[in-house]
Amino acid sequence: MSEVKVQLEELFPLMEECLNAGRSFTFSPHGSSMLPMLRQGKDTVTLSPLPKRLRKYDLPLYRRPDGKFILHRIVGTAADGTYTCIGDHQFVFETGVRPEWMIAVVTKFTRDSREHSVKEFTYCLYCRVWHYSRMPRKFLQKIRYRLKCWGKAEKIQ
Repeated sequence: MSEVKVQLEELFPLMEECLNAGRSFTFSPHGSSMLPMLRQGKDTVTLSPLPKRLRKYDLPLYRRPDGKFILHRIVGTAADGTYTCIGDHQFVFETGVRPEWMIAVVTKFTRDSREHSVKEFTYCLYCRVWHYSRMPRKFLQKIRYRLKCWGKAEKIQ
């Protein structure tokens, strides 16, 4: 059987119908912003209707006013009720994410044919370790980049 790739925009009416009926919706996310947790073309996420209140480390799917769908982790809530979100593979926070942009929240994900709940201890630990290691990871990435550039400069000479 051949794989058919469909844009999330095309799936949105079906997703919305499922979520409004209280059911879940599973799809394979596109992009690299949630690496290493979610790998494009390999892993899937299961979305469920939004809870009454989103919390820190929840992984919502939201839609920006420009129409772009985003799946990033909540890392904070502002006094005005907006959220601060960031992808696991990113270093810049997105502030001012409005509650009305939220569509659904990830409750399960499948990696290497194994289904995982976002309530599992190891997943919760991953979220915290990954979030709090952001600055050391950024520093190490800069060093790696400079070494890579330095190595290329050595080869040119």
